[in-house]
Amino acid sequence: MKKTGTEKPIAPKIIPRPAHNVSRDDISKSALKVLYRLHNSGYQAFLVGGCVRDALLGLHPKDFDVATNATPDQIRALFENCRLIGRRFRLAHVRFGREIIETATFRAAAIHEADDVAHDTEGRILRDNVYGTIEEDVWRRDFTCNALYYNIADFSIWDYTDGVADVEGRRLVLIGDADLRLREDPVRMLRAVRFAAKLGFTIDPTVVQSMHKHAGLISNVPAARLFDEFLKMFETGFAERTFDLLCEHKLFAELFPATDEEMNRDPAFMKFVRAALQSTDARVAANKPVAPMFLLGVFFWAPTVRLAAIRGREEQLSESQAISLASYELMQQQQRRISIPKRFTIPMREMLALQPRFETRHGKRGRSFLEHKRFRAAYDFMLLQSEVGLVDKEVADFWTTVQTQSADARAKSFEIGGPGSGAGKKRKRRRRRNKGGPAAGSS
Repeated sequence: MKKTGTEKPIAPKIIPRPAHNVSRDDISKSALKVLYRLHNSGYQAFLVGGCVRDALLGLHPKDFDVATNATPDQIRALFENCRLIGRRFRLAHVRFGREIIETATFRAAAIHEADDVAHDTEGRILRDNVYGTIEEDVWRRDFTCNALYYNIADFSIWDYTDGVADVEGRRLVLIGDADLRLREDPVRMLRAVRFAAKLGFTIDPTVVQSMHKHAGLISNVPAARLFDEFLKMFETGFAERTFDLLCEHKLFAELFPATDEEMNRDPAFMKFVRAALQSTDARVAANKPVAPMFLLGVFFWAPTVRLAAIRGREEQLSESQAISLASYELMQQQQRRISIPKRFTIPMREMLALQPRFETRHGKRGRSFLEHKRFRAAYDFMLLQSEVGLVDKEVADFWTTVQTQSADARAKSFEIGGPGSGAGKKRKRRRRRNKGGPAAGSS
């Protein structure tokens, strides 16, 4: 039976080294240095969280978090390469080159009786963090699979919540009362989806029930924090599965309401979104870079086109101008949900506004488009649309071909310099007539 967090601290199940598969070979040398120095200085020192979980699953952990009974000041005294961060709760960042080992002092329990909590006006539970013991620290963690402690003293695993069994059963179970835990931090709903997608775990039914009940609390999470979660969910190689789970649990609409509305209205747009998610996952699998602005552009394409049609009629704008204005308006609305930095929104808007230019396949203006700084991103975006039938294949083939042509062949493709093209001819300037009078200079 899972503990609710209201019980008195209990002794952990201690799993000795011969009974588990976590090896020091799985742990970064930097993390081992931190663990050993803390231990040799008389402090408790544990690896905790996802690194232990992933090692148990036979994966290769990348991020290593350390938990200890040493205070931040005591940690800093041991490491010259240490910097303390945070206001409400200080953390120690021990830096080894580019690698940072986050080292935290045990925190007091984050779960109390139902009437022993503080709420804000939106229904979320608020608490300040205070230092505690390992027995208390375990109860403030989210899922049982993330509450496993690897003890450097004897290489055992300390398990207070049956987390090892849940890892073996590939289950995501919240520690304590699911309603309280999700109200305490609604982002745990997104973390549940992310872990389920990444690890192939199933989400415990009690957690699912609470997620459906409290999905609306996502809109109250600070927008900047949600952007960080967006990157973790959609840029780590499991974007399509994450998307499916977000939709299944009614969370995608809380993050991207305009996108969700258009997907429900237009199956072709849903197909485009799914193709983009698959492409993103394929690039991550191939160790190719992915740009947040591209997937965001996909998410906002249909809402932008719909709004652009309205703005174009109202203000007599060109198609590109209308798209640029519409995407700006949508971004302003979206920032209330997810705070997207300008370094992503500005190139995204440029990429979208360039889409009508692919219809211009002749003349110098068409050829100069190839030199635009956003051409490649815009081209990839157009090509993906072509793959799902939203852009004519002839258009995509033309722009694919001209990129590899010689200068002469490219000029011919754009009908520049050929017979009758007018290339190289000086245009005769037409005289303009004064309104209501003879042409200037006439007698």
